[in-house]
Amino acid sequence: MASLDQRRLDQTRAFVPLGIAVLTVSDTRTLGDDRSGDTLTERLETAGHRLAARAIVPDEVEAIRAQVTAWAADPAIDVVITTGGTGFTGRDVTPEALEPLFEKRMDGFSAVFHRISYDKIGTSTLQSRATAGVVNATYVFVLPGSPGACRDAWDGILSAQLDYRHQPCNFVEIMPRLDEHLKRGAVTPAAAKPAGA
Repeated sequence: MASLDQRRLDQTRAFVPLGIAVLTVSDTRTLGDDRSGDTLTERLETAGHRLAARAIVPDEVEAIRAQVTAWAADPAIDVVITTGGTGFTGRDVTPEALEPLFEKRMDGFSAVFHRISYDKIGTSTLQSRATAGVVNATYVFVLPGSPGACRDAWDGILSAQLDYRHQPCNFVEIMPRLDEHLKRGAVTPAAAKPAGA
């Protein structure tokens, strides 16, 4: 039986492949033993998307921020998915590195991720600070460092929302409008104030 999200695919629409970059945040992993990065890469490629870039950076705010900022400026990259550094230890700094960059924060991503995760690991899901947002018209998803969490996020959220065929709406169809605020200029409180007020 097809899943609810599979039943919501409009087969009259063409699939739109995206350029997706995968960033593993770890002090110890290498490309040879990066199971979480491998999990994301395999899933996005199986879905028909393109691995636009892949890297590993240490658990350091500046390194994480620099890599994501560079990728968000690359027109070949539509989505950045990070894995690792979302816990509560002193070295877990991925949310601190990336949330200040978010032009728009995607609060619902964390809520849905935790709902899915709770069904698998119970209250242990509280130990993740998964988050998401938009940086320079690029979606950025911040996932925990376990392969299971990466599977949950991809299978339960990203596979559908990064599919242009998904109904009633998806992230792909609004991509051309993500930078509208940059095109029209930011509205400051002074600019928004009526003349003579």
